[in-house]
Amino acid sequence: MVEVEVCANSVRSVIAAQRAGANRVELCVNLSEGGLTPFLSMIEKSLSMTDIEVNVLVRPRSGDFLYDDIDFDLMKKDIEWCGKLGCSGVVFGILTRDGSIDKMRCAELVTMASRYNMSVTFHRAFDHVLDVEKALFDVIELGCKRILTPGGFPTAVDGVNTIKRLVDLSEDRIQIMPGGGITPQNVENLIIQTGVKAVHGSFLSPIESKMDYLNPNFSPESDFIQYYSDEKIIKKVVDIAAKF
Repeated sequence: MVEVEVCANSVRSVIAAQRAGANRVELCVNLSEGGLTPFLSMIEKSLSMTDIEVNVLVRPRSGDFLYDDIDFDLMKKDIEWCGKLGCSGVVFGILTRDGSIDKMRCAELVTMASRYNMSVTFHRAFDHVLDVEKALFDVIELGCKRILTPGGFPTAVDGVNTIKRLVDLSEDRIQIMPGGGITPQNVENLIIQTGVKAVHGSFLSPIESKMDYLNPNFSPESDFIQYYSDEKIIKKVVDIAAKF
């Protein structure tokens, strides 16, 4: 069966993922910026209210994946907190200036995660490497469990050929998990075309504000609409993935 991982931007989304039968969540905030490390309170609440596997995104800021010493110290501290709280895994990626995997720093974080028996997913920093094949082998060597990638394109459908290539090259030494624009309408073909064993998506739906008064000087769409993972959409993807 193909696994389904939900990119959960809230405790509400984590609950929806569990109810829909997803295998795990990647917990984060600020999806509009590509995802950032969630609040400590959000991690604690997600763990206390559900028993689904919770992997936490460790990304201290938006922008590129070339981190200075302050950024790196924050990442180490966040991984330590995740381990102490009992998270299932962490998700991160660090690059060097020339677009290579920063093996030295990533190895240090992998070692930290392993002390708490947490798995490691190398995230979409992978889509900004200079040499995809070399990067794949570097991440395998680091001991990461999976790579989250849309194949170097905005969506996994666009990057389907690269994803297939990565699956073939990996020879089951690491899980290649496509993410980016995955829907119930395209997930089946993506699985068939690539042979992946896991897929990833946020599966969001808008939720309107319950406020009785909304200031007419502001746009309701930008200031009062919230987006959460939709249990019904997740369930459709889970049902399709279960066929493989």
